[in-house]
Amino acid sequence: MVQVQAISKLSSLHAPGALNEITATESRPWGSFTTLEEGPGYKIKRIEVNPGHRLSLQMHHHRSEHWIVVSGTAKVTCGESEQVLFTNQSTYVPQCTSHRLENPGVIPLVLIEVQNGEYLGEDDIIRFQDDYARTEKAK
Repeated sequence: MVQVQAISKLSSLHAPGALNEITATESRPWGSFTTLEEGPGYKIKRIEVNPGHRLSLQMHHHRSEHWIVVSGTAKVTCGESEQVLFTNQSTYVPQCTSHRLENPGVIPLVLIEVQNGEYLGEDDIIRFQDDYARTEKAK
């Protein structure tokens, strides 16, 4: 009886509309990201940045982000400040704040990103500078 209740509770967590589990990995010139889970107002990603690479200097109108370093070294630009983060350290990127993530190390940087906001689409990226010529006008 206890096992049936546990399975029932677990199944209810995955009911339609409760949350959307995704494990799609997308490659980028700097590395890759995998969307682990998405629900109303949040998205969780695993991001891997190759050594010596960095993401664009960017901003989002509709979301904030929390970054937690799992392994490697992260150089983070957030607004006017820069900091270096190591394993088990984290930082917060407020909505409408320019930011950049880079890997100055020699091993892949792996981090977990938690996005919160009213809209979490990949097209909510305003790029100010990009090493891979992906800057474009605001969408």
